[in-house]
Amino acid sequence: MAKTKTLYICSLCGADSPKWTGKCPSCGAWNTYEEIRTKEPDAARAAAAKFGPAPPRPHLLRDVTLKEEPRMDMHDDEFNRVLGGGLVKGSLVLIGGEPGIGKSTLVLQTVLKMQDVKTLYISGEESAQQLKLRAERLSTGYPDNCFILCETSLEQIFTHAAAMHPELIIVDSIQTVHTETVDSSPGSISQVRESAAAILKYAKETGTPVLLIGHINKEGSIAGPKVLEHIVDTVLQFEGDRHHMYRIMRSIKNRFGSTSELGIYEMHTGGLREVSNPSELLLTQHHEGLSGVAIAAAIEGARPFLIETQALVSSAVYGMPQRSSTGFDLRRMNMLLAVLEKRAGFKLAQKDVFLNIAGGLKVNDPAIDLPVITAVLSSSLDLPVEHGACMAGEVGLSGEIRPVNRIEQRIREAEKLGFTRIIIPQMKGLDNLDAKIRLLQVRKIEEAFRILFK
Repeated sequence: MAKTKTLYICSLCGADSPKWTGKCPSCGAWNTYEEIRTKEPDAARAAAAKFGPAPPRPHLLRDVTLKEEPRMDMHDDEFNRVLGGGLVKGSLVLIGGEPGIGKSTLVLQTVLKMQDVKTLYISGEESAQQLKLRAERLSTGYPDNCFILCETSLEQIFTHAAAMHPELIIVDSIQTVHTETVDSSPGSISQVRESAAAILKYAKETGTPVLLIGHINKEGSIAGPKVLEHIVDTVLQFEGDRHHMYRIMRSIKNRFGSTSELGIYEMHTGGLREVSNPSELLLTQHHEGLSGVAIAAAIEGARPFLIETQALVSSAVYGMPQRSSTGFDLRRMNMLLAVLEKRAGFKLAQKDVFLNIAGGLKVNDPAIDLPVITAVLSSSLDLPVEHGACMAGEVGLSGEIRPVNRIEQRIREAEKLGFTRIIIPQMKGLDNLDAKIRLLQVRKIEEAFRILFK
């Protein structure tokens, strides 16, 4: 009979201890240690250990030869871009996102496109009939090598994988998988950690790539111990507003590629559609002559695109003026309003200010500061920004326009979409730039306002 072992594991960082302590010595959090019981020997890892050759021997670093990692084409340009060119064989990829955002839809429609890959789709949340209904909505045909398994036992999953030898495994979701070696419910810290470690061992020893779908908690981070993100090779965050049609896939961690890539999708009744040129979809052509709209040349990851920054300024109806922001940091908006009032002399203390980034996107690029204050000022004065103008620049507390990164990419994107001029910070090296768009370099917000509102 297997011997039972008691451990205490931190629910935040995953550190373990043989006894309970009030403060975690690893992450410093209080009252986060939870008691778990495990059985020895570890049957799940023993089951995963039989899939591969003998353990490797140590090598000298100078004797290690470099070779290009073979990648699997996902038949999805956005997915391939975020992964760094495709899915590396033997890698473990974690996809996290809010409930109902479209994680399972994205993975299933990708599997249906991969006609030449033998796939095992393990579902712990939905039945086979539910997956068939979703597949009918997403595709008109079914590949001959896509297998569905509704199972939550890790030992049974390894048994089926050993029998059919799939080329790709999807686990939906990792929080529903459990192993018999841990006496706790599925989704607990110990279950997630032990299951992920056993799946990682299987993926590395067999060379089979595995996609894990994970839930997120109310703080916005992936549920389970932090060690889960350390175990996997790639962490992808699938985010967006369920009330809007755009979804963004970001790479938080990637051992086989860059973390600055970004993929954009558009949600339809028939699934997710790749957005190859997001600027054309995020810009409407009906804002001419309307105040409170400024076009921003933004960068998300390594990808430039132009978006609408919308603002509405009105007299405060109640005693306390309202400040509301959608898609932009509210604290940064308040700072920009203080700069606008102190440095430019526009009194907004008794005005309601509402800010919105069109399309339901959340933008963290500091270069959007100048479009934000331009949209606010345009709405306050009820003067529209001249058609054909866009802008990019970070605003400092003294009212200066600070330089931003990847300025040439922003200029090229604006030129491609037909804009005639772009307002940018004073920067070196732009005099020799061969561009048809007119470059207007400014140092202070007053200079930008004089150009925009003549």
